[in-house]
Amino acid sequence: MKNMEASRVAKHPGVNIREEIEKKAKSEIGSTDTIKLYFEKIRKCPLLSGKEEKRVALLVEQGDQQARATMIESNLRLVVNIAKRYMNRGLPLQDLIEEGNIGLIRSVERFKVSKGCKFSTYATYWIRQAVERAIMNQAAVVRLPIHVSNDLSKMHRVSGEFQREFKREPTEEEIAGRMGVRGRYIKKLQRINRKISSMDAPLADGTDETLLDRLPDDNVIQPLEHMSCGHRKDRVRAWLSTLEDNERDILSLRYGLGGDPETLEKIGRRFGVTRERIRQIETRALRKLRQLGEEQDIDSLQAI
Repeated sequence: MKNMEASRVAKHPGVNIREEIEKKAKSEIGSTDTIKLYFEKIRKCPLLSGKEEKRVALLVEQGDQQARATMIESNLRLVVNIAKRYMNRGLPLQDLIEEGNIGLIRSVERFKVSKGCKFSTYATYWIRQAVERAIMNQAAVVRLPIHVSNDLSKMHRVSGEFQREFKREPTEEEIAGRMGVRGRYIKKLQRINRKISSMDAPLADGTDETLLDRLPDDNVIQPLEHMSCGHRKDRVRAWLSTLEDNERDILSLRYGLGGDPETLEKIGRRFGVTRERIRQIETRALRKLRQLGEEQDIDSLQAI
């Protein structure tokens, strides 16, 4: 699935991310040269001014594929800058960049100019989320025997190549044939993969949160402690725009960003759900803002 999403970037001229990713996937030999070449290519991609960014983003919303490509290319350096901050945490830089590029693609597809924030602010959340989840998944893989970890990577690569070639998911037998192993071994690898992927699955408490979402981070400033001061409303809108609509609405009501603060019970009546459900959504939204605050100039949170 990862390779499928990454390959979608390759449907435009300019930087061929798919080509670079596939080179890396096929061989670790020369990976340093590959990433240097990639850096050279993305340095040639022009950055967009604020006005250009809005114009291109509006075209993306209308389904313009060339505008989508332009938006992605102009922000590839943002991905690299963020990925570098996660080095020495279990994944090589080229893998971090690949994951970050997937997050960038998602942000381009979800971004709305009407949200009133800079695209880089919005994209940073999605890039960091993609990178951090990859690191957590890798942490689980590291505990596996090295040959199993390598075979899992090979299975993903073979599956991605098959999907791009035939436009469908391969069967266990088809994967086994390409890897030169027995079908029962592929079933074993898939069971292991499902356990690793379960960290991204929603928890069974009705919150829509994943295990990764529940991982605590006590070293980050609580952004809503500063938001209530009311200064720099444009920055507040930018942060809130990274949230889902219901999360944004609930925080606005809860902290009085558009009027007087409301209780959990009152907000619950507005939305037709229990106060506990509102509390869960509030907690999830605050966690997202803490993650964003860690990356988006943490000192500026105190100035709001």
